[in-house]
Amino acid sequence: MGEIRDFKSGKPGNPPSNGAVPRRLAAIVAGDIAGYSRLMQLDEEGTHSRVKRIERELVEPTISEHHGRLVKTTGDGFIAMFDSPVEAVRCSIVIQQNLVGRNAAVPRDYWIEYRIGVNLGDVIIEPDDIYGDGVNVASRLEGIAEPGEVFISGGIYEQIKHKLVCGYESLGDRKVKNITDPVRVYRVLPDAAAYGRTRKRRENILIGLLALAMAIIAGGALWYMLTQQLGKQHDVALAPSASPALPAPSPLPSPLPSPALSPSPSPAPTLAGQQPSPQPAPSASPAVSAQAAAVPEPEMVPLAGGSFSMGSNDDASERPIHRVTVKPFAMGKYPVTVREWNACAAAKACGFVAAGKDDTPVTNVSWSDARQYVAWLADSARKAYRLPSEAEWEFAARGGTQTKYWWGDQMQAGAASCKDCGGAGGAEQPVKVGSFKANPFGLHDMGGGVDQWVEDCWHKSYQGAPTDGSAWLGGDCASHVIRSGSWKNDARYVRPASRDNYDTNVRYPTHGFRVAL
Repeated sequence: MGEIRDFKSGKPGNPPSNGAVPRRLAAIVAGDIAGYSRLMQLDEEGTHSRVKRIERELVEPTISEHHGRLVKTTGDGFIAMFDSPVEAVRCSIVIQQNLVGRNAAVPRDYWIEYRIGVNLGDVIIEPDDIYGDGVNVASRLEGIAEPGEVFISGGIYEQIKHKLVCGYESLGDRKVKNITDPVRVYRVLPDAAAYGRTRKRRENILIGLLALAMAIIAGGALWYMLTQQLGKQHDVALAPSASPALPAPSPLPSPLPSPALSPSPSPAPTLAGQQPSPQPAPSASPAVSAQAAAVPEPEMVPLAGGSFSMGSNDDASERPIHRVTVKPFAMGKYPVTVREWNACAAAKACGFVAAGKDDTPVTNVSWSDARQYVAWLADSARKAYRLPSEAEWEFAARGGTQTKYWWGDQMQAGAASCKDCGGAGGAEQPVKVGSFKANPFGLHDMGGGVDQWVEDCWHKSYQGAPTDGSAWLGGDCASHVIRSGSWKNDARYVRPASRDNYDTNVRYPTHGFRVAL
């Protein structure tokens, strides 16, 4: 993108000061399309149309959804400003990951890929632009990023390092154009597992070099020993005949056996004519082996199915209210726990090891992560585990009721875990599953606690939704439906009819899931 210029004059640098100017600390995101000139040469009108569509359908909505402000677009790029460094980086990741899906449908030469830089700095605010080194550093970070990557400054890293489940690779201090001091630069990796893979590759290279060095040293030592042995044999061959043998010395009394050198115990007595049986190698007890092989399956509650009125008039996305008939199925009694998730992680089938107590719900899970878990669980347990459909989830959450909440039309203090649920429900973090009363179907935490992924792709309303309880898979599958609300949301998200969506491949601290069967 190059240096940020005045929106009207095109001249570089900061505007002249006319007294006090509004300033603020902000997270600045600078994005630029890699190889824009080449793309325009290939297909000028097509490239222009695609870029504008990406700005309209992806960049602008994603910035808005992450509580940012699009300051301006620059033909082949954009500048955005955020109050939160976490949201700035999360927005950048979402843009990059959604572009991967869009590019999959076109030839490699026509891919539109952004380079993105994110910086935290004090900037000057004007109605139609922003200025200052904070903006210029973000632009410089974008300039050194590779296509499809997000580079962040050290200031951003310090703010987000314990708040996002993704990897960070330090690239050290970089000297960038027109910025006096070097900038500490980090590459953002899609998730913690990506960082682990990068680190593992480096470790493998180091291990390989170390092994090569050890092999060279061992080879040299072996060569030295062989040459020494050959020299000794040559000396013996040239030595004169041995003199008459001297008388053998008197035998010395045997020392007491050392415990370390004591002989192996005698084999157990055998029947006459039998050979002693070889001693088997020690092995784990059957109980330990069975425990190691066991798969911790979520506790399931069978539901008979039935018809219910799905949706509400409280929000446009929940309309129209429509009649749905759900077939019999089973639903997890609780959201999937840290212990259950980490069994999948230990089997190398899930992408990260979850933190937290074993009996709390797993969080920071993307929809793709949840699908990985149910695939592993189904294969390991030999049962048809899956994510529930949105209709199944709402049917189960209502528990046979049609009121605003399953317990009635008014919020009850301590009935669920959310920001303003009151009583024991106002927790600062996820609590143990089953801490709140079960609904009439015997299911816990079907509202509040953690957001819960379902199978369905996102649709802005129920217009055209299936009525047989199946998952609605058409539409915007770059986003999937989440239900339940979380401990960080207010009470309106706890309603069984409440629905929202989030990016398919992006993890978020309040997102979990439960399984169906």
